[in-house]
Amino acid sequence: MDATASREPLWDRACHIQGQMFEETDTLGGLDVQLVHYRGFMQFSSTPWTSNAEALLKHMTAIRCAAGQTQIARVLSHATKQGQPVNALVFVGDAMEEDPDVLCKLAGELGILRIPVFIFQDGDDPITERTFRNIARLSSGAWCRFDANSAAQLRDLLCAVAVYAAGGQKALEQFGRKRGGTVLKLSHQISKKN
Repeated sequence: MDATASREPLWDRACHIQGQMFEETDTLGGLDVQLVHYRGFMQFSSTPWTSNAEALLKHMTAIRCAAGQTQIARVLSHATKQGQPVNALVFVGDAMEEDPDVLCKLAGELGILRIPVFIFQDGDDPITERTFRNIARLSSGAWCRFDANSAAQLRDLLCAVAVYAAGGQKALEQFGRKRGGTVLKLSHQISKKN
């Protein structure tokens, strides 16, 4: 997650929404999650993998947003170096201040490793959108814009990725039909690629 200063208005809501992701995957056997975030001047951190929603939420609520440049390349690179299978990478952010070619190369590597990147963009910067869409495409993931005022929409998108990570494409398609709207569009992006 992007924990730079521009993300601060949504951070508290994101903590609550993260817990709802776990609830959606309980019926599918649960989900292990690793929270990776960046903020400030080159601050980058990751939690251990956990299926304990309470421990993850405790860590998230301790994070304070701080001004700084994006570090999306570090997030993508981090995903390629995990010692266990990663079924999906979720990135929530509003800006991209890095070389798009570097990010697209890393996205291609994630695609080869079969780690789809699901990017949820807050805002409408066209350069950021183009790069985010390319990252999603090259990794066989999906891109969606969400409205910063719609916590329910972000919750549904994050839950959809959790369902995909825990149960695969069929589980995501069923969830998309059940929820409709943006979640259905997200599931259609994944279905087209497989």
